[in-house]
Amino acid sequence: MFTLRHASLLLGALGAVTSVQADEIKVAVAANFLDAVTRLGEQFEQQTGHTVLISSGSTGKLYAQIKNGAPFDVFFAADDQRPELLEQEGAIVPGSRFTYATGTLVLWSPDEKLIDREQSVLTNGDFRFLAIANPVTAPYGRAAQEVLSGMGLWKGFNNKMVRGENIGQTYQYVYSRNAELGFVAKSQVFSQGNYTNGSWWEVPADRYSPIVQQAVQLTDSEAATALLDYVRSPEGLKVIHTYGYGTGQGH
Repeated sequence: MFTLRHASLLLGALGAVTSVQADEIKVAVAANFLDAVTRLGEQFEQQTGHTVLISSGSTGKLYAQIKNGAPFDVFFAADDQRPELLEQEGAIVPGSRFTYATGTLVLWSPDEKLIDREQSVLTNGDFRFLAIANPVTAPYGRAAQEVLSGMGLWKGFNNKMVRGENIGQTYQYVYSRNAELGFVAKSQVFSQGNYTNGSWWEVPADRYSPIVQQAVQLTDSEAATALLDYVRSPEGLKVIHTYGYGTGQGH
């Protein structure tokens, strides 16, 4: 599990509203949303003086850690299933579950010529390794399995697939060229309105079940409430959009 600690930035000439008491907020986040929540956390820290501590991993593993008593205040999942389960189990602050983003699956390669409009690299099987996230624990992996199954390729690629523990590890397999291509989250290869270098296929949304990403508040922390309010603010939603996500409100 990859962990980032963000230093608290006390307010000075920025002119933001200072919180009465600076607190630490322990955030569990699905790997696909790590970059976005890091940006959100930095901006939130600057405005409030709170410290945001981020732990990233697959949604399934983070859910298991929460069930086993991990002291997180907020959970940004890559699905709506685990947050709903936590709600049903009475493990969240009542009424705190909401959809913060909708995800997009992308087939990506750092090789600019590998993926064409017809996705012939898949139909021809002209590669050594294809990376996907573990479909059991990672919603983006489950989506990738749906896409390949719909194309009739899932079983045939069994010996050519490398499975990342989460979508972050999956991206690293492709980025490091240990796999020529892989199914990743759009947010990992898209920023400020542009895709990164390489070639890609943005998978049509009707090829896989919607990736509805929900967040929940796990402890009765005023700082955690403030963070989630910031994520839902126009400023927070703008950050989420820049990473290629759709956004949604409500349950």
